[in-house]
Amino acid sequence: MSRVASPKLAVVTGGGGFLGQAIVRRLVADGHRVRSVSRHRHSALEGLGVEQVSADISDADAVHRAFADAEIVFHTAAKAGVWGDESAYTTANVTGTANVIDACRRHGISFLVYTSTPSVVFDGTDMAGADESAPYPMEYHSPYPKTKAIAERMVLAAADDHLKTVSLRPHLIWGPGDNHLIPRILSRATKLRRVGDGSNRVDTIYIDNAADAHILAAQALVKRLEISGRVYFISQDDPIPLWNMVDAILAAGGLPPVRGSVSPSAAWRIGAVLETVYKLFHLPGEPRMTRFVAAELATSHWFDISAAKKDLGYAPKVSTQEGLERLAQWLETDPYGLKKR
Repeated sequence: MSRVASPKLAVVTGGGGFLGQAIVRRLVADGHRVRSVSRHRHSALEGLGVEQVSADISDADAVHRAFADAEIVFHTAAKAGVWGDESAYTTANVTGTANVIDACRRHGISFLVYTSTPSVVFDGTDMAGADESAPYPMEYHSPYPKTKAIAERMVLAAADDHLKTVSLRPHLIWGPGDNHLIPRILSRATKLRRVGDGSNRVDTIYIDNAADAHILAAQALVKRLEISGRVYFISQDDPIPLWNMVDAILAAGGLPPVRGSVSPSAAWRIGAVLETVYKLFHLPGEPRMTRFVAAELATSHWFDISAAKKDLGYAPKVSTQEGLERLAQWLETDPYGLKKR
């Protein structure tokens, strides 16, 4: 996908989301026609000349109408999170993806770039330098990775002579505009406790690098059809101790580092108890700890991105340090309204 061989129209599901907007901005900057498909209209897209379609991807007819005339689809829409009713995750992540694939076929769309997550292969143990050969686990402790794994398999299985697909697994996307990871960290600053000894390393990916990887994947898919049906880890290629990264985000927000810690086993037990209580009493919101989160916070999960470098030509352009500096500048504007509380 380039200026020379550009698609008639690029559709971005979840185009109003954090990653979706970054992809939309890149496509517009590169001179492409773009249609964003989200449940709501987004003012941030108004001035970009982007066509906005309000549709829920769980509505097959709505997706079908929204995909008319497209040649390539970036499917970023999903229900994320660590807690909630599994049926809601299934509707958004599995049914929604099935509708996306079906609409691609019905409209003769040639290319589909899917946003997955490394969580689909996370089995609760350390993953240090794992590559794309890592298997799906037998059991999941959260509906998010479970349903994303089902959806990823569907996307990969859909690859054929008519529809070329590729799946990307970005880990912990962050940066200015983040409406998930960073506000959660900042809003819970005084309540956070390290899980474990703090030595576990993780991958992250800065938002601009994540968007860049999606554009590169699309370009590679058009030029190198042999990558169709493959999956790729993408990251900063710079594993960092998890709690160092948390402290760096807190520092960018002008907050002190995390103090205190709990053992991984204690966090797991607390998560199990809270899950039971929330389910038993149908409590609103989400537990402060779950088994899935306890395992994520206590283990290493960083990945070999050699395949993305080789097949997609991916390399992070924005370093972690530069990204943190950009984040700090953005947070000075108090985008989350935390200083007013």
